[in-house]
This record gives sequence, structure tokens and C-alpha cells, in this order.
Amino acid sequence: MRASLRRRTPLPESGVVAGPARVDPRTKALTKRLRAGDVAVIDHLDLDRVSAEALVACQPAAVLNAARSTSGRYPNLGPEILVAAGIPLVDDLGPDVMAITEGHRLRVVGASVYDGETLVSEGVEQTPATVAATMEEARAGLSVQLESFAANTMDYLRRERELLLDGVGVPDISTPIEGRQVLIVVRGYHYKEDLVTLRPYIREYRPVLIGVDGGADAILDAGWKPDMIVGDMDSVSDRSLMCGAEVVVHAYRDGRAPGLARVEQLGVKHVVFPATGTSEDVAMLLADDKGAELIVAVGTHATLVEFLDKGRSGMASTFLTRLRVGGKLIDAKGVSRLYKHRISNLQLVLLVLAGLLALGVALASTAAGQTLLGLVGARVDDMTSWVRELFGAAP
Repeated sequence: MRASLRRRTPLPESGVVAGPARVDPRTKALTKRLRAGDVAVIDHLDLDRVSAEALVACQPAAVLNAARSTSGRYPNLGPEILVAAGIPLVDDLGPDVMAITEGHRLRVVGASVYDGETLVSEGVEQTPATVAATMEEARAGLSVQLESFAANTMDYLRRERELLLDGVGVPDISTPIEGRQVLIVVRGYHYKEDLVTLRPYIREYRPVLIGVDGGADAILDAGWKPDMIVGDMDSVSDRSLMCGAEVVVHAYRDGRAPGLARVEQLGVKHVVFPATGTSEDVAMLLADDKGAELIVAVGTHATLVEFLDKGRSGMASTFLTRLRVGGKLIDAKGVSRLYKHRISNLQLVLLVLAGLLALGVALASTAAGQTLLGLVGARVDDMTSWVRELFGAAP
């Protein structure tokens, strides 16, 4: 029961979560203006991990989903992340909830949503138990998704054979890549931590920095400037587009490019790359075709669940793209978790003391060192005498 529920209903007084509504069917767009304490209203079937982590980072009072956060197609991780963070999640609220006026103060009581005292819609309140149950059901359907994934891969191979095998359709670019290493940054899982871990590599090798859509913002936020931005331009900021990087607009195979109008409006020089698949695939194929010595990828997608999280059949192209560039590709996703320092404070103190002891022994073994130690000792004696004189009146 959820449709046509706009009616005056007495509102319970306890267990109420309240906050101003922030409404957008596109979760990615909503998180750009969502603030702590707001109530996020989305329409996101199969809420994925990246979107859930972005919502958690905004610290909303609650998340209201017009669709089902888990449809049962595959075990998506978004609902589990929200519930584990203690953020109330109400699912399957229907289209009525998307008609809520932006900024209206909402109240969420269990699975019921109120605009003032008017009941707007009722859905399903997600709990750790309900999330676990739906995830178990979704795992049972993975075999079907795997068959579909394989079929999409073969279809992609038929349509993009010339691009994959011969590089037909790759545009000319001005960024020099031949013989250089390339770092491709996608705003995916653990990309921030991985970029921090890769700082020494970037300083030493100075690779070509390619940001895939919002990955360009990640590069700027980390203190560098992207050399190239590749994508459909739906999640990259104007700041990144205007930073001076070369812009490659990813278009559909028929030439349509939804992000082209935005780039042209900003007056940014660009080239268009029509290709099926994802923007991260396009970036890898471009780097490989232009002679990259090594391709290091951060935040890209590598597992079946990650592919399905994107909700696009084109994710199957990633499999074949990785086969094409596999000899050059190093996937650095998760490298920040490969090794963690385990040096305790006590160990640090002992290390410093050992260093000072070694320094003292080294100084004592030379004439110059002995002279220096003598001067230091005399200075200490002078300070000790001064302290004694200062407090000499004390018994």
C-alpha cells in the first residue's frame, strides 16, 4: 500500500526522523547538494556501492527510495552499506514520493513518510535482517546474470571488433603518450586511499594523468592536474573541464554525445570518441593505441558484482578491453589495503632512542665529536648551576 496516500493522518510522536527534502531521481546528482541532516529522496533501483558510499559521506537523516534498493537481480551492496552506517532506508515508496517539493520538511516514521502531517507514502523499512534476506535471494539469481553478462560480451565483440583489434576509430590527440606511463583514475571503490598510496609513484615517474569523468576531480583534489579528461561529462565539474586538460568526449557509436553541448558551452577545446562500452574502457583503449608503456588503473571495475552495480550491459566491454591491454595494465584498485604500517608508538620511541645512542657513540669516537660533546656537557653544567642558584634559597 503506497499509492494515493496523501491524506491527513495523526502523526506518531516517537521514533521520528525529520529533515528538509532533497529530491532527485539521479543519486549521483543529488549527493552534490545533499547536506548532513537532509532527507534524501531518490529513485534508484539496485542501489550500488559507490552511490551508497556517497550518500553515507553526506550524512543524511534518512534515505527514501521510490524504487527497490535490491531487485533480486544480483547481490548489490548499497542497502547493506546504508543500514550498517545507521542511516534509515525506506524502500519501494512509489512515484508519489518523487513529487515531494524540494526543501519541504519531511518526517519519517518507520516505513511511513509524512510531509508535515500529511501521509505521502508507505514503503518497506530496511533493517539488517531484511537486507540479509534479500541479499541471500539475490545470490541465487547470479547464474542468470552471468549468462547475460557473457552474451553482452559476445555482442560487444561483434560490434567493436575493428576498434578492439585494429584501433579503428581512435581519435587523434595532442597529449604525448608514446613511451610514457599512464595513470587512469576512476572515481570508484577506495580511489582516494589508493591515490594517496601512489603518491611516491606519481612523483618519481610523472605518468600521464587521465581522469575518467569525476576522476578528474579526484586528481585535482589530490593536488595534481589531469593531462586528459575522458568521459560523457555527466559527473565532472566545470573546474576540472576548465583546468587546461585535453578533453575527450565519449559518444555513442551512432555519434550522439550527451556531454558535448556542455563542453561546447564552456568553450573547451575537445575531441569526440564514438565507442560502445564505458568511459574507463575508452580511456584504456586510447592510452594503449597511443603507445603507453604501462597503464596503471585506480578505482576501475574488476568483479562481476562491480560490473552489475553499474547497471549497464556495456560493462561487459571491460572484459574484452582488459584482454586487449592486459599486457600493459596494472590494476591498482585496493593497493592501499595491500600493506598497512604496523609500527606502534613504543617501537617509534625505541627507534628514536637507538638512533640517538648510535649518534652519541659515533660522536664520541672522533676528536671533533669529543670536543662537541665536551661543549654540550659544559653548557649543561652551566644551566644546572644556574638552576641551583635560582632555587638556592630553598631548603
